[in-house]
Amino acid sequence: MRANSLAFRLFASAAAWTLVVLPVTAFLLVSLYRQALERNFDARLNVYLTSLVASSTEEGAPTPTDPADFGQPIFGIPFSGWYWQIKPLGKGTRPDFISDSLLDQQLNLPSANGIEPDASLTRRAHIDGPNRQRLRIVEREIRPSGANSPPYSYAVAGDSSEIDRDLAAFTTMLIAALAVAGLGLVAATFFQVRFGLSPLRAIRERLAAIRSGEAEKLEGELPLEIKPLQQELNALIQSNREIVERARTHVGNLAHALKTPLSVISNEARTQSDTLSTKVIEQAEIMRSQITHHLDRARVAARSNAIGEVTDVGAVLRALKRTLDRIYEERGLTLELDAAPGLKFQGERQDFEEMVGNLLDNACKWARSNVRASAERDASAGQFTVTVDDDGPGLNQAERARIGKRGQRLDETKPGSGLGLSIVADLVHLYKGRFALEPSPQGGLRARLELPAA
Repeated sequence: MRANSLAFRLFASAAAWTLVVLPVTAFLLVSLYRQALERNFDARLNVYLTSLVASSTEEGAPTPTDPADFGQPIFGIPFSGWYWQIKPLGKGTRPDFISDSLLDQQLNLPSANGIEPDASLTRRAHIDGPNRQRLRIVEREIRPSGANSPPYSYAVAGDSSEIDRDLAAFTTMLIAALAVAGLGLVAATFFQVRFGLSPLRAIRERLAAIRSGEAEKLEGELPLEIKPLQQELNALIQSNREIVERARTHVGNLAHALKTPLSVISNEARTQSDTLSTKVIEQAEIMRSQITHHLDRARVAARSNAIGEVTDVGAVLRALKRTLDRIYEERGLTLELDAAPGLKFQGERQDFEEMVGNLLDNACKWARSNVRASAERDASAGQFTVTVDDDGPGLNQAERARIGKRGQRLDETKPGSGLGLSIVADLVHLYKGRFALEPSPQGGLRARLELPAA
């Protein structure tokens, strides 16, 4: 899955959303659970506070009495974390009664810290208790015998580490559960994206089949959302074929329309033996050569972007070898081939034959005894390279620069029109490839083609 792919974007956005939502959900759930724990803890403290008031208040008595043990042994264990205290309201006064668990210490009351009571006239707070315990305390103002009696502070405190322990256990389980859920969501998103985009992968594979010549159009059932795309692509492919066919027809008609009058002119001129006739024949041949050259370029330009044209590289090289072996049989040349198996050219066979045939023929003309041709795939660039080496005299840098120009020949004793390498260069350019002449390791000239692979 590549970073700039649609699948990656969908997967990354879903994964990012999951990574944002799950922590926020965890935070909200932990906060709600803490509030629930504190409410339950406060309710428990309120029960103890109510029991404390009931145990220490006698009807008509203006002051509280010692509640002693009001049914909760935990308040008798020193520094157990559970404490109660009854104290007259007023600064500097000591409590009248405290739980045995407090020994000789006092509780830091919420009323002394300016905390206001709630609707139930109860003050609630977190305080530091004995032995640095973190306590949750509830405090209420009570007048034992009515409005005329002095007010007393009744307070009960409990170790809030219970809340922290329960909250920590809940948080651990919640994180584990959300982590599993998150991984499940990410995995489900991955498979959902893969499944949802599978029709696009199918289209890519079918387009590759069309480009490689294995199919003529996009076939098969696709989702309704992609069906219009399939129809438009098929229409585009058909339109491309029709345009190419019309271009071929026009090129053929033009070739016939131009070459026929030239043939008539040449034939008429050959019936005469004067200087003018010779000049007419010469110029007519030049015109014929130029027309052929430019019509070939137009023909290739029409075909080079055609969809579905594929050529077997090895088959063409072997066919050219058989032809050249017969042509240069008397010279005893050795023509070696080395083509990667399954290598295919993204273009028409005739064009590939013309490019490689010109290079091999040129190498055979100049070679002393050996010509070697190889074809290798460059997978990273979607191309392949054809290399033709000979052991002839070779060319220097200036000669290599000049030989590629149309009509340029370095040795008039060799047969040819001087158009071969320029035609190769034109064809390579039309196929968006590269053509270069270099010194050969065999001592002669190396011609190298880089062409699109199917």
